[in-house]
Amino acid sequence: MSNQHKNKTLATFLCLFFGSLGAHRFYLYGKRDHYAWLHLISLPFSYFLAKLYFNLDPFYTYSPWLLSLLIAMFISLILGLKSDENWDAQFNPHSGSKSDSTWILALLLVFAVGAGAIILIGIMARGFDLMYTGGAYG
Repeated sequence: MSNQHKNKTLATFLCLFFGSLGAHRFYLYGKRDHYAWLHLISLPFSYFLAKLYFNLDPFYTYSPWLLSLLIAMFISLILGLKSDENWDAQFNPHSGSKSDSTWILALLLVFAVGAGAIILIGIMARGFDLMYTGGAYG
């Protein structure tokens, strides 16, 4: 067990901006977390698929990374909305410090909702375009 205090605002920030690379999982759980490595390999795997199937639409080849991005947006909301008491019980049981969320966390959560909605609507729009028109509009 680590005695280092895990900051909820920093974890939410890492999840929001670098979550598709697993930065939040590495911060919270360390290098031995399997889900962090899955997030991290999603971008190189998508790039490999794009090079392997170069004539396929990027929407399909970058789907693993887009899925990782959507999961990270959702998890950033879960981490940020967790109460300080539950956060300390899960991530800081032996740190000796108490968490105290500030207004910066609220701004990050508002940004997460907006960015997640925009990304989800964009993915749905592109998916419907490919499904019904074969990609005629993009």
